[in-house]
Amino acid sequence: MRKKVLFSAMLTGLLFVAACSSGFKPDHEYSIQPFEYTNQDGDTVSLDDLNGEVWLAQFIFTNCTSICPPMMMNMADLQGKLDKEGVEDYKIVSFSVDPDHDTPEKLKQYLEQFGVPDESKWIMLTGYKMSEINKLSVDSFKMPVFDDPNSNQVIHGSRFGLVNQDGKVVKTYSGANDVPYDQIVKDMKALIKQGAE
Repeated sequence: MRKKVLFSAMLTGLLFVAACSSGFKPDHEYSIQPFEYTNQDGDTVSLDDLNGEVWLAQFIFTNCTSICPPMMMNMADLQGKLDKEGVEDYKIVSFSVDPDHDTPEKLKQYLEQFGVPDESKWIMLTGYKMSEINKLSVDSFKMPVFDDPNSNQVIHGSRFGLVNQDGKVVKTYSGANDVPYDQIVKDMKALIKQGAE
């Protein structure tokens, strides 16, 4: 009888560990400061509008001559992998780090260049001052943004940020090179599932 109870307790413990290990584990929880910006269609999008959504964030600009095109292509490839895995409940949010030049129209045209699988999931944001996007990037995503004094380019972080349903940045990944696609898909699936429980 005692052996049966012990076996039962061990089995319960193993099942509990298995359940926990399949859940999402954040690397950190950085709160995103509230914002209200303009998307590629000229509509206002706020942090509150994204409440309850899992989303991927990136910082780009349309005149970028270095890492932005690869980042956009990588994010488009990632979306293709998410679609293949049947992941639907997410958004992709691209913050322009050159808001003085990146109008909603420019951002819309820029997005169209990359042949993304589903444009309806993409939110391209502008409509703020450079100082605002610098503060948001540094405070909320721990990535710097500043003008290159020797050119018309902007220096900015190249990582993708994973944001949970509560508006917290919980993980970041390489976005320009060696993108861990499988890990991102796995993390997003786990995070979405966790939010639905």
